[in-house]
Amino acid sequence: LQWEAVTDAKSYVLIMEDPDSKPITPFVHWVAWNIPAGTTSLPEGLQEQMRLTDPAGLLQGATSRGSVGYYGPRPPVGDPPHHYHFQLFALDTVLTVAPGSDRDKVLQAMKGSVLAKGELIGTYQQALAPPK
Repeated sequence: LQWEAVTDAKSYVLIMEDPDSKPITPFVHWVAWNIPAGTTSLPEGLQEQMRLTDPAGLLQGATSRGSVGYYGPRPPVGDPPHHYHFQLFALDTVLTVAPGSDRDKVLQAMKGSVLAKGELIGTYQQALAPPK
């Protein structure tokens, strides 16, 4: 993921969710916050841990599955395409939310601090079951 820097941002928050998921709607696939203001992209393969050293300071929270870090798209085989919303928020602060927190705690903590927001929506569908 890449984005343009936002003037006066102190940090970024990234939330990825699937509103087409059932029975959990939306299904949270990723919550990351305190992404440093100087960061304008995230590489593939970030570690699935609460606190990252690269980029330094980035914290990750719980998915709807209960894991920490990025949990990729896995719609049920045969479902119509699911829509995956990647929401990036530029904040005028660094959050004091504990590592491993869920999306709702992060959203609550960032209220009143959002300078800008961007969203990318991708779709994915599984025609065949993934190999085991």
